[in-house]
Amino acid sequence: MARSVNRATLVGNIGQDPELRSTPGGRNVCSFRMATSEAYKDSNGEWKEITDWHTVVCWDNLAVQVAENFRKGTKVYVEGKIKHRSYEGKDGVTRHVTEVIANTVISLGSRKSNDNQEKESYDEPEFEEGTPDDDVPF
Repeated sequence: MARSVNRATLVGNIGQDPELRSTPGGRNVCSFRMATSEAYKDSNGEWKEITDWHTVVCWDNLAVQVAENFRKGTKVYVEGKIKHRSYEGKDGVTRHVTEVIANTVISLGSRKSNDNQEKESYDEPEFEEGTPDDDVPF
């Protein structure tokens, strides 16, 4: 019996080419920005669109596959969990970040209807509570 659920499901477009890096411990990590949009009618009956931006982080094999197969503009389905963390910047200021830690990323094609990218889906890596933040390269 689950005590709680932390699950995020997004469908939108990649806003920048995914960036692949390695942690000091040798783990692959890839991150990218993703836009989701919704449309609504305002009080004057005019259609408006709201776009939200999300940071998506992939680890290990999924990180490599996303970096190799996805580009800016690709429409993707992302499933994962929401993670909040904070870190101290080089300027000494504490910053707070909300990310989606992806366990599934599937190409739904690109904005240009270029469907030559493969669909990719991978299991989420195991995360231990209390993983040191110094293993995260950003």
